[in-house]
Amino acid sequence: MGFVSSMGGDKALRVEESLGDGFVRLRVSEAERRQAAHDVRCIEDALIELLRNARDAGARHIYVATAREGDRRTLVVLDDGSGVPAEMHERVFEARVTSKLDSVHMDHWGVHGRGMALFSIRENAVSAKIVSSAPGKGSAICVVSDASALPERADQSSWPQVGADEDGGVCCVRGPHNLVRTCCEFALEERGVCEIYFGSPAEIVATARARAPQSVKGSDLLLLSLLNELPVIERLRASADARELREQAASLGLEMSERTAHRIVSGEIQPQKSVLSRLMPGRGGDEAPSREIDLMRDRRGLKVAPSDMEEFTLIMERDFSLLAERYYLSLSSRPRVRVSGQRVVVTFELASTD
Repeated sequence: MGFVSSMGGDKALRVEESLGDGFVRLRVSEAERRQAAHDVRCIEDALIELLRNARDAGARHIYVATAREGDRRTLVVLDDGSGVPAEMHERVFEARVTSKLDSVHMDHWGVHGRGMALFSIRENAVSAKIVSSAPGKGSAICVVSDASALPERADQSSWPQVGADEDGGVCCVRGPHNLVRTCCEFALEERGVCEIYFGSPAEIVATARARAPQSVKGSDLLLLSLLNELPVIERLRASADARELREQAASLGLEMSERTAHRIVSGEIQPQKSVLSRLMPGRGGDEAPSREIDLMRDRRGLKVAPSDMEEFTLIMERDFSLLAERYYLSLSSRPRVRVSGQRVVVTFELASTD
């Protein structure tokens, strides 16, 4: 998660409390103004909020590990973003606590930065916590949910097919809207910004161990008194043997047996490709794309600053009153604005009527 470091002037009108280290608690009115497109209604919603948080923290690599036992779903997200100070590990889950006072992000999923995403996740999950994080060292966040309370798609193993949308861009066109597809859609939307890896805890440990960079090398590594001095993702690569690997994995919320750790060290459990690579033609995945598409083709188009997008959304919401008054309509949420290629699309979701 990323952090702002200064506040002044009219900013105080939007802030209820300054918490230090660039964190603030927003006033209720400011949090409501930043209302997101939807609350967390399923485990897939929780995942997309965690991915957005990691992206906004400047993460270039995001690892998603998931497993289910009975009705319990465990979701662990590791990233190499800017990290969270220890004193904020609990407070970031409080309502309206955000580091994005001046960096509200409008993306495919709506407005992000009102300080409610992690709060909503914790309210709907059995538990949600930052397992490990520090400034400059990335983050490991673990969410445990009860599928009977926070539902999920029944099919969590199928990979989506990709195709071209009406603008010629790449999108997922077939498959259940499960955790895999959530990662795929995010990876497609944010390609060139961050790389996403998805798998079981063991697969993610093997992947991070193989693909994570190594900022501390050789004799410098021997000078470390503890592996937790390293960035979160690098700790798995630096583990010397299976026992140490299992301990480090557990410290990041990735539980496994020592036997599984031995299988990783011996290369029996192979690292995963990024989800974007697995979607590309001929590169794996459960289903081949319906037709070949160049995922890396340049599709740059109109880019709109978050502040301008927010202002435009407010104008659209205000001007909708013309139709609302004449046809007795009301909105179920704020207008959704999406910029794609050379097109700006505004969607108004209408509230149901009796």
